[in-house]
Amino acid sequence: MYIVFAALFVVLLMGMGLFFFYAQSAPKVTQSELASDTSTKVYDASGSVISKLGAQDRNYVKSKNIPGTLKQAVVSIEDKRFYKHHGVDPTRIMGAAVADLTGSSLGLQGGSTLTQQLVKLSVFSTAASDRTIKRKAQEAWLALQVERKYSKDKILEFYINKVYMGNGVYGMQTAAKYYYDTKLSNLNLSQLATLAGMPQSPTSYDPIKYPQLATQRRNTVLTAMASNNVITEAQANQAKSVDITTDLVTRHSDSSRTNTNAKVIDSYLKNVYDELKKKGYNTNTGGLKVYTNLDLSAQKHLYNTVNNDSTIGFPDNKLQVGATMVNAKNGKVVAMIGGRKVGNVSFGFNRATRTDRSSGSTMKPLMDYGPAIEYLKYPTYQPVSDTAYTYSGTNKQLYDFDRKYQGTITMRKALVESRNIPAIRTLEAVGIDKATTFLGKLGMTFKDELQLQNGIGAYISSEQEAAAYAAFSNGGTYYKPYLISKVVTSDGESKSFKSKGKRAMSPATAFMLTDMMKGVMTDSNGSGTAADISGLYQAGKTGTTAYPDEYASSVPDSSVMDSWMTGYTKNYSLSVWTGYDHQFKAGHYITQDQTKIAQLIYKSQMTYMAQNSTNENWTAPSDVVPVQRNGTTEYYVSGHPGTSAIANSGATNQYSSTNNSSSSRYSSNSQATTNSESESSTSSSNDSESNTQTEQTPGGDGTNNESSNANSTSTTEE
Repeated sequence: MYIVFAALFVVLLMGMGLFFFYAQSAPKVTQSELASDTSTKVYDASGSVISKLGAQDRNYVKSKNIPGTLKQAVVSIEDKRFYKHHGVDPTRIMGAAVADLTGSSLGLQGGSTLTQQLVKLSVFSTAASDRTIKRKAQEAWLALQVERKYSKDKILEFYINKVYMGNGVYGMQTAAKYYYDTKLSNLNLSQLATLAGMPQSPTSYDPIKYPQLATQRRNTVLTAMASNNVITEAQANQAKSVDITTDLVTRHSDSSRTNTNAKVIDSYLKNVYDELKKKGYNTNTGGLKVYTNLDLSAQKHLYNTVNNDSTIGFPDNKLQVGATMVNAKNGKVVAMIGGRKVGNVSFGFNRATRTDRSSGSTMKPLMDYGPAIEYLKYPTYQPVSDTAYTYSGTNKQLYDFDRKYQGTITMRKALVESRNIPAIRTLEAVGIDKATTFLGKLGMTFKDELQLQNGIGAYISSEQEAAAYAAFSNGGTYYKPYLISKVVTSDGESKSFKSKGKRAMSPATAFMLTDMMKGVMTDSNGSGTAADISGLYQAGKTGTTAYPDEYASSVPDSSVMDSWMTGYTKNYSLSVWTGYDHQFKAGHYITQDQTKIAQLIYKSQMTYMAQNSTNENWTAPSDVVPVQRNGTTEYYVSGHPGTSAIANSGATNQYSSTNNSSSSRYSSNSQATTNSESESSTSSSNDSESNTQTEQTPGGDGTNNESSNANSTSTTEE
């Protein structure tokens, strides 16, 4: 007898030693893993769920909202001693160990406590091959740790939200919605017992596909509840008499549990997840609630405009679009399109944030005329020279599309008609250093030093440009564009985000640029008349980039590689890029007429947004003085009413004294470092002809002067 007891004692010690040996290598279990809902839910600005990242379809329910009857049903069928043990049942554990050693399945089926089942579902594989002594020991150890840290009610909450319920559904709250189209709190005893019995074999006990087996399992649960004295025999019998198919939802469309807006919001979501990762959040296991700035109606309209609007005039399905709309008052990105006709691609290439295509003349307010007003105090009627120009230190000449010159004209006229030579002469007068500083305040930094030629085209994204132009709209404050407003983690910790505005330019500069850019759309000679919206106060700029010399002969005259339209109201700023991904491939060019597509997209979206927005005009700051010049209301900054000498009037092409750069700055290869995305098959050219703008075809033979041109550039203050 003593020998038997001694042997048993040795076996017990060995078992305990083996248990603790295995326990040491057990993985950690976190609340996030126990809490079940590890998918990341994304909400739009109105608080509606627009996406779930993660394979599990699950709606989490807190313990206080779980019916007591369901809790009793689960405990009765899964673990009658749940409220008495501390995570493990020694009798079950020993039985499972013996069964495993003898090769019998006895004890492994139903041998785990409910807490152990929760641990297994949270951190271990449920495959039969993983039912080993080591795994059972680790489950038991972790179950003890879970019981020490959490209350029984919390553990039951975790379990009810964790279990698989068939048909891609996880958690009993989601199952109530899927099978009965209601919440758990609305289910009766028969229905709750049906759900409580399903986790053991979710497929076999599916009440829709296998009602007979499901009925048997439900009745087993009801019997267990009566045996556990949580319901009476009469209540059990009454519930058993209910046809299990009563109130079942038998038809489920795929759209009932999938995101029907997937294509519409794809590019926006891609940036949301990128933004989350930059902030240090795990989008796959974090169980996050992510609240965004997305205006879903605006997003849908923009998507439909570029994909389904036949009036836009797309030549084919390969012409691409990248567009970003921001709230001009705070930097919130409200809509974003990264491509059109892209098929069923998830998180595809986002052209809205690409920085490998030149922005063309949309750069002129940002790099040329903005800095001239800010630092040199140019008035809107500043005389600028549109005469023959050769880049310093080279034999490369700069032209406009019409290959003509207009002589001395006003800065307003040069901007409205998008003349290249006056823009570059203005940049020379400002100097690259000051222009770079100005751009930096608008959120644009570059890998390489900027060159003169960047004054008529630099490598920035529609997102960057929309945010920069928003500063013109709101009086000179730059807000870094952002998509996420708040993140709530699975443990309830909430963190809000917003863009802190920084002064980028004086209100005077913002107003004067805006006043000039109104004419881009309203002036008869403006480069963006196709974007004009009658009665709406708005301003903006167009941009195109021409083919370099080596490709020019292979495309029709006046064809371009890229076409832009960036503009704004007092409420929103929108930047639109159009072009082909492979712009040097045969047939992948934009005709002169097709350059208007970007303007038409802009017009459609801004018209839509104006329906529910105020229509406000801009008012001049106190230090901006109006003056009539040749029938046009012009403006200057108080104390600077006169005009400077004509910017590099043609007598010289050397850099001004404000710029200490060498002539080597002619070559342009600077690219923005933020939001950079590119395709290796897409290349860019920086030859002098590649940035020749083609937006306008005004007349002129180079003999005009400011006086003779004044009447043709009349812009009325709105």
